[in-house]
Amino acid sequence: MNSSILRSQTNSKTKDMVTTSLLIALVFIATRFINLQLPISVNGGLVHLGNTMLFMTAIVFGRKKGAVAGAFGMGLFDLLSGGPWVAWAPFTFVIRGVMGYIIGSISNARGRNGNSFIWNLIGIVIASIWMIIGYYIAEGILYGNWITPINSIPGNLIQLIVGAVVGLPLAAALKRTKLV
Repeated sequence: MNSSILRSQTNSKTKDMVTTSLLIALVFIATRFINLQLPISVNGGLVHLGNTMLFMTAIVFGRKKGAVAGAFGMGLFDLLSGGPWVAWAPFTFVIRGVMGYIIGSISNARGRNGNSFIWNLIGIVIASIWMIIGYYIAEGILYGNWITPINSIPGNLIQLIVGAVVGLPLAAALKRTKLV
């Protein structure tokens, strides 16, 4: 193989790895440092802007980067926050990874490339339904009953709405810059 082709492929893989790492960091930072502990339910509630970055990543960069950024960014939050959050890490990894994959798949299907507000919103709504169901099941497993998790649904909805209200315009603005 030609050395310039190998160099180009290596540069492309390096750029892809750096971009993905930065997106993971964005999701983690927005989850860890831009949040509020709110007394939304009996179990408390954490409303953070990690969803904003997850939504933006999946819409702008597609399903693979959306899945990886969501899974690792929010999974790392659970692991590094310690205490009761650590038990959530495996659930978060799967739930958030699938969310990113769903949004990225719907937003970027059929040549849309994340440019359709309606399809981006549909992706977020479907992924949000997945998240609510996923965390309901996870909480049922962790708490050992199926009634307590109902109390977390309002907080999850607030979190998802805030993420969509901020994330959709952010993704649209990034798409217009032509930087990505």
